[in-house]
Amino acid sequence: MSNAPARRRLQAQDPAPAAALASGDIVIPVLDEERALPGCVRTLAAYLDAFPLPWRITIVDNGSTDGTWRVATALAAELEQVHARRLGIRGRGAALRAAWQDSSADIVAYMDVDLSTDLDALFPLVASVASRHSELAVGTRLAPGARTRRSLRREVVSRGYNALLRHGFGVRFSDAQCGFKAARTDVVRPLLGKVEDDSWFFDTELLLLAEHNGLRVHEVPVDWIEDTDSRVRVVRTAIDDLKGLARVAWSISRGRARVEVARPEPTPTHPDAVVARPREATFLSFAMVNAVSCALYALVYLSLREIWSPAATNLGAVALTFLVSGAVPRRWTVTRLRRAAVRVRSAARFSMVYALTTAAVLAVPAAAGRAAEVGAVLAAYDPLALSRWIAGSRRTRQRSWTRRRRNAHRRMACRRIARRHRFRSPV
Repeated sequence: MSNAPARRRLQAQDPAPAAALASGDIVIPVLDEERALPGCVRTLAAYLDAFPLPWRITIVDNGSTDGTWRVATALAAELEQVHARRLGIRGRGAALRAAWQDSSADIVAYMDVDLSTDLDALFPLVASVASRHSELAVGTRLAPGARTRRSLRREVVSRGYNALLRHGFGVRFSDAQCGFKAARTDVVRPLLGKVEDDSWFFDTELLLLAEHNGLRVHEVPVDWIEDTDSRVRVVRTAIDDLKGLARVAWSISRGRARVEVARPEPTPTHPDAVVARPREATFLSFAMVNAVSCALYALVYLSLREIWSPAATNLGAVALTFLVSGAVPRRWTVTRLRRAAVRVRSAARFSMVYALTTAAVLAVPAAAGRAAEVGAVLAAYDPLALSRWIAGSRRTRQRSWTRRRRNAHRRMACRRIARRHRFRSPV
């Protein structure tokens, strides 16, 4: 039987509306860049003519004293997709905050006016954010595959600074200050309210807050060539960055770096998947880690007690137990804190545990024996660990319920908007 009538009916139907493409806003902060700005904007605009997403370029003049603003307005009048705005204060962070807060695009990005980063990395940078796989994307000059050409001085300072971030804050990204970043607008705006720096430390503070709040940061290895006509003062910037790191560490330790960010929880793709309940999985992980820690403590305590006093033995056993349990992957434990917060707060938690367990072991009579001392310490330690798990589980459930409710309201609002508008207007 011929299926020609069926084919004609299918052709007569209206085609399904295409999914609206995410729009991008690329910000170029400038300060006394009268010479470099025209070549940058024209080169970038010519490259973006073949870009697969709707785009615009925003020039932000933040306190120039030369002819930069005149050049910026001329470029905005010449090129349709170029916009210019002026700020009365200096600082790259201030320029990015102002532009990203007011942008109507789905994705905000920025690059330096010297175009040190090769533009072929722009689409991989934006694609990871446009696909909603990651919340932020950054270019990196230090990851495998990146190719750079810069002075030895800047190479040493950059590697030393990023090593400090990795070992001091436990970050996963490798290059905090490459001037080549992108983010989802709805995610980055809540973070901007917590970022205090208006200068070069803005990038680092934004990324530290993003990782601390559980956001996914995607890295793109880039080709980067240093432009010696730079406004960066390396030594002064390094000192300001160290001050900023101390401020962020204090903010994290005080619990002031938390941000409510719209990020849905992962759900199974298969419709018939059988997923374990989080509370059962986390309790099992907690029980396993706690049992190993207790066994290790007892073994170390009994070994050292023959030569040390009870207080000194307890100090050695608790310290070694903390070091070993800290090496357990964080995904196996129940804590919801990110690695930066864990490292900042570990000293206070160690002091509290040591004080309580020492009080317990000293309360045991000397004639009771070594086993009684170990039992007293474990009896004091286990309730502390259990209370920590209960508190973390309660926070997890409350946060999960809040997110589910917020996501349900958001889906209802999106359905109402979709019924009114079939397509999203470009930037």
